[in-house]
Amino acid sequence: MALIGFPKNNVQKLRVPDLERANMSFSPQAVDPTEAFLQFLNQVERGLNLYVHSLVSSNSDAHDLLQEVRITLWKNFATFEPGTNPMAWARRIALHRILNYRRSEKRRSAFSADPEFLEAVAGEIERQSRDLDSRADRLHECLRKLPDAHRKLILLRYFDECGVDEIAQKTERTVEAVYRLVSRVRVVLQECMEKPREAAPGA
Repeated sequence: MALIGFPKNNVQKLRVPDLERANMSFSPQAVDPTEAFLQFLNQVERGLNLYVHSLVSSNSDAHDLLQEVRITLWKNFATFEPGTNPMAWARRIALHRILNYRRSEKRRSAFSADPEFLEAVAGEIERQSRDLDSRADRLHECLRKLPDAHRKLILLRYFDECGVDEIAQKTERTVEAVYRLVSRVRVVLQECMEKPREAAPGA
């Protein structure tokens, strides 16, 4: 069962630490560069893997490209602007490496996709990724608005993937009470996800 307003395959990727990191910003100049980069890589690694593998058919080549992308990210990390989208920055660098890979003479004959087509596909992936990021941010906001007990219940059910019996034991409720409460909280979350965001004061 998926959380209302969010496809199951994406909900299961959003563990609690990801939610807590949702608005994390990185400042390479303010902290130890290696530590900052490792935090950055931890945030973008999964999306970067999906992105590269979606554009490169060979698993071994995709693995090699990811290694090259990580090295390039590290070499250019000082140019990353804190407060901007880390995943978008990583994808731009990855796309540049993929285009070079496609254009190389030793691989040119193995692929029919031209750079324009590849960039169009990458653009669509980028658009869908932005939509997913936006829904993840919205889900994060809605979860924060829940009472602590309700938020804990949702996190146990959909992020820790606990069964209803286990949740009932952990929260000292009956199974029937857990079912009813989860149903009510799902409705609240759906309404929150569908509600237009309030404009920031002074906007």
